[in-house]
Amino acid sequence: MSEVVKDHVARDVPPVEYEADVGYPGAPQSRNAEGGRTVRRLLRACSRDPLFHAWATSASLSGCFSQLLAGPAMLVQAHHNCIMTKHPRYGSGTSWHRDIRYWCFERPDLISVWLALGTEREENGGLWVVPGSHALEFDRGRFDDALFFREDHMPNRALLEERVPIELDAGDVLFFHCRLLHSAGRNHGAETKYSAVFTYCDQDNRPIADTRSASLPSLALPIR
Repeated sequence: MSEVVKDHVARDVPPVEYEADVGYPGAPQSRNAEGGRTVRRLLRACSRDPLFHAWATSASLSGCFSQLLAGPAMLVQAHHNCIMTKHPRYGSGTSWHRDIRYWCFERPDLISVWLALGTEREENGGLWVVPGSHALEFDRGRFDDALFFREDHMPNRALLEERVPIELDAGDVLFFHCRLLHSAGRNHGAETKYSAVFTYCDQDNRPIADTRSASLPSLALPIR
């Protein structure tokens, strides 16, 4: 997988999202700026190479989801389904958020799977999470206009004191709920960090029609 990712990044194989497109802290201001065409995400991972499709729809993952979801699992192609990259010079950080903020499903019960393709630590932009935050309810005022969790809000700051870093090695997998608060810093290491990320729901949790969540069909995982 790492070899495929490095090749696709080097050749700029579409579809691609660039750092300049997201506008996150530390990102280049435009695609024409220095580092503006640094890859942020390689999109459509499942259709990018058979390696990713086989892993993301594997029977072993299906066995995990049989314990975590209410019914047979479906791979959501419209969200995540990508390779996250974090460049040591031009890679941006990601503020505290919940993934469900822009997703539209009948129920906010989806699970993402994060596969580390190399070492992930705080110093190279690894994930931070607030354990248990997926079960909490927050009013709209605790988020900013872009639906990032406000770090200037005192109750939020107290909750973020409970954050923990996620340390992963190549091949490690993290499962997390779409309502979990998480963030990631910038990469202060020497090498670009790569992670494959896929999202799943049960077959009865349908996307809302005419939204981005319904823009691509979901894929059924084998039943175990």
